[in-house]
Amino acid sequence: MSTDREKWIGRAEAEALIGVKSQTLYAYVSRGLLEARPDPEHPRRSLYSIADLLRLKDHTSPRVARPPVERSPGVVLTSGLTEVREDGVRFRGQDAVALSETPTLEQVARLVWGGTSDDPFADQRPRVDVIFPGTPRSRAFACLARRADEDGPTAGRSPVSLRREAASILNEVVDAIAGPGPRLHIHQRLARAWKLTEVSSPILRQAMILSIDHQADAAVLAARVTADAGASLSAATLAGLAAFSGPDLGGRLAQVNSFVIEARRTDARSACRVRLSEGLSLPGFEHGPHPGGDPRARTLIEAARLSEPLADIAHVGEAMTGRSPSLALALCLATRNLDLPRDAAFALMAVGRCVGWLAHAMEQTGSSSHFQPTLRYVGVGPNPA
Repeated sequence: MSTDREKWIGRAEAEALIGVKSQTLYAYVSRGLLEARPDPEHPRRSLYSIADLLRLKDHTSPRVARPPVERSPGVVLTSGLTEVREDGVRFRGQDAVALSETPTLEQVARLVWGGTSDDPFADQRPRVDVIFPGTPRSRAFACLARRADEDGPTAGRSPVSLRREAASILNEVVDAIAGPGPRLHIHQRLARAWKLTEVSSPILRQAMILSIDHQADAAVLAARVTADAGASLSAATLAGLAAFSGPDLGGRLAQVNSFVIEARRTDARSACRVRLSEGLSLPGFEHGPHPGGDPRARTLIEAARLSEPLADIAHVGEAMTGRSPSLALALCLATRNLDLPRDAAFALMAVGRCVGWLAHAMEQTGSSSHFQPTLRYVGVGPNPA
């Protein structure tokens, strides 16, 4: 009778059995195709399931990963804001990477908001009662909640008026995160709050511009549904932020940041191996719409000039998973490289996404296509007589 130990083998034996290299073996683990567990005699090593290996070796057997989460059919939106292509992302027809190289966030916001002829940021002044307690995240929520209570609906407003209100909302969110101060450019205000030099501040500008928009996720949908109901731009932005704070969007940044901190505390290879040996995926190396990797992430990593330990996280993770770093990982690596507060990555992406949510809200406000959801009841029927 075989023992449980005989159902598991080490890495070298596993690679020889199915004829693959280490990174492919780790990729099978991360995708849920191969079960791994720590070796009880050598805890820093892993053992791999012979049954799974034989199934992988036999190409006629179906490769069954963890069952996907069932989701309802998606909502199809028409938009002139963002185009996601295999080779990159474009805002209003212009490449996001190219836009991030020189303009300020304010200039790109004007482009995304469809109003380059007028400057909605002109004459914007700080609000004296903008200071809120708590983390940057809670301060952003508090700021938007107050604005949502104060601001009027969007119906009947001119595009110029809406853009000025959008600029005012964005400015107050930045003040809530960074604190009030001189009316510098947004990236300079954040750099001042985090005590960065002028030389380091451009990376903040690039990070926010590259984060403006990506695809129709739950946060975009929340912002557009709220705007479609006729609510204020600030209410739509608050709805976007609320959805963004969930585990699949902004919450993923926290997972990626924790992984970066752990990998920096030990070393990249050990941190990656531990997670993969436990059957966990590597945060920041998920599948995406760009087969050759997200060019926004690549641009941000190159611009950040990462220290060797942080650069190793990107290199080792890519080698072990066969996937390129995500924008979330690039953002976390860049903020760690500058020794910014732990929530800086969330703050930068949230400010960038605010530009996008405001753009979606204004576009939806002027759209003749409205949301018409249908609720199909699947609960219990009436009690029998």
